[in-house]
Amino acid sequence: MRCDFVRASLLLPLFLTVVLTACDSKSDGNVTNYPLDSIVQLDKVQNVNQSIDLLLHFPFDVVSQIKWQQTAGEPVVILAKTSKVISFTPMLAGDYSFSVSFVLNDGIEQILKKNITVNDNNHKLTTRLSHEALAGNKVSLRSQLSETIDINTLTWQQIEGPSVTLTADSGGELALFFDAPQVDVDTIITFEASATDSDSNTIYRDQVAILVEPAAEIGSNAYFSERKASVFAYNSNSPYVDDLVTCIYSNTLTSSCTLSQTPLIAEEVKSSSMTPSIESIMDRVVVSHHWMGDRFKDFLSNNDTNNDIKNLLRATTAIVISYDVRPSFYWAATGAIYLDAENFWLTPQERDTINEAPDYRADFGKDLQFTMPWRYVKDNASASKSYSKSARVTRTATDALYRLTSLMYHELAHANDFFPSNEWYVHSSNQRVLDAAVSTTFESDELAITYPLKSQEMRDLAQVSFTGETANQTQKNYLPTDIEVFFSPEGASDFYAYSSLREDYAMLFEELMMQSRFAVIRDVAITNQPIGESISAADYIVTWGQRGRIGDDKLTDRVLFSASRVLPEFDSQAAINLVPTPIEMVEGSNWFDNLTISPIGANVRKMMGQRNSVSIFTEFAQPSSANITPEQENNFNRYYQKPLPLH
Repeated sequence: MRCDFVRASLLLPLFLTVVLTACDSKSDGNVTNYPLDSIVQLDKVQNVNQSIDLLLHFPFDVVSQIKWQQTAGEPVVILAKTSKVISFTPMLAGDYSFSVSFVLNDGIEQILKKNITVNDNNHKLTTRLSHEALAGNKVSLRSQLSETIDINTLTWQQIEGPSVTLTADSGGELALFFDAPQVDVDTIITFEASATDSDSNTIYRDQVAILVEPAAEIGSNAYFSERKASVFAYNSNSPYVDDLVTCIYSNTLTSSCTLSQTPLIAEEVKSSSMTPSIESIMDRVVVSHHWMGDRFKDFLSNNDTNNDIKNLLRATTAIVISYDVRPSFYWAATGAIYLDAENFWLTPQERDTINEAPDYRADFGKDLQFTMPWRYVKDNASASKSYSKSARVTRTATDALYRLTSLMYHELAHANDFFPSNEWYVHSSNQRVLDAAVSTTFESDELAITYPLKSQEMRDLAQVSFTGETANQTQKNYLPTDIEVFFSPEGASDFYAYSSLREDYAMLFEELMMQSRFAVIRDVAITNQPIGESISAADYIVTWGQRGRIGDDKLTDRVLFSASRVLPEFDSQAAINLVPTPIEMVEGSNWFDNLTISPIGANVRKMMGQRNSVSIFTEFAQPSSANITPEQENNFNRYYQKPLPLH
């Protein structure tokens, strides 16, 4: 077997360029160097801080009803107990034991056991995360290095399985991405990473693997043309368990299911004035990993105190949280919302299970001379935290609350646009979800008629920045001052509002809810678009910007129109009355320096509770996230919502 190498070279302090090749290996997928009908352990010698990977390897049999459990040793976290592959990183030396029970070929249950000794040698190179994937699934792998490891010595070698085409992330750690190849039987694809310790000259090695399962070819008329992850109903006893996956997140879906198969959650309460129970909502949750459903349930239980999210969910048929959803979106064809699991993880182990594949829109609009960054702000600091992939951190639910809640307000505004409360009970149960959704009288259309946005220039530019259209020369020549002329006189809350009528409607609602419920205010600005590899905060110079744009008189009626229709239970008039006038950003200062423009003294806070109050700048908070660059912040803010046709 011939294997070439993957060599990482450090060209700039913060960026990596990677040359990637792979093995010419057993491409038929039917030959393997690993023992059959057994538990495969990748690394024969295990050390502290080195991932342990166990694969249930029965390539010529049907394996079902899998259940892993630890039977001895210091407890470790196993997040995929029903998968053919488990992976974890022990932090203490000692003897560990595991067992896995399963049913083979619909026959008798079988049990296999595995004993592992972990040595007390701190391993300075760890690769994550071994897991199973369907043929065609997107896969990401990452190496974690100690500070004493020379990144220039990092080498990847594919040592098993059919050759795959690799790509790489250019971050501080090396992440590999590839699409799982087509296979006829369960096939293990293995990589080994190696690197040298600059202190001791020791070479460290670690292996990581993907067990690829065969999958039927995706039909030309399938709703999902890209391979979707294997998912399951969070509640196995849900009354909808037989239809949830096939109707909501399956490559076999070729036609919208009926409302009898996947009814709106509103059907659980039978009245537009009632709030659905958490239990009834969780009956509609589909996940790739059980922990994702646990986190969503905790969010509804602990952070939806006003029942906003539970009430908004009445307009949906299901909630999908999967490791391969990126970015989040609502889809009228199924009536479901699809949520990126990045919004839910709390532990590094949970984060490991999420695919890192970058948002496909990351390079849209790069030919333009301007950008329009935005962020949510609370007390003169960014309301959301970002975490480097290299950091093995644990975060709290509060750390992710504002980002997740703003996302939920936005996507559920779409759901309630397609299924407004006055139409929840008018559709026949035999009607397809899609047919019911598009038969509505869209409130977003009414918004565009009653309070239209007029700038065709902004609409055309939004197609470049959010849908990937090629910029023409006129658009490439626009300066930030030109964009100020187009945007500032209008009633849009954000550049993204110009991408479609539906997005305009959802953006207005989202911003009001965040400001009213959490005193979290939205910034939007027009800046230059810096060019180069090492972009810093000082490179984004503000030409124009506002904090709390929904307080601008040009937006008031539009915000009220949207909010009063998306969530009738919410007193949107009272809320808009309390929205202060916007705070203007400092022209010529950079985006980060404009973080501290709000007065936050106790007396001024009180004044800002009243609309049209006079801004008095007396006290300023220091930014709490000085390590977050505008580029990092804007990359998330700009791309986490999915501007696809909603129907």
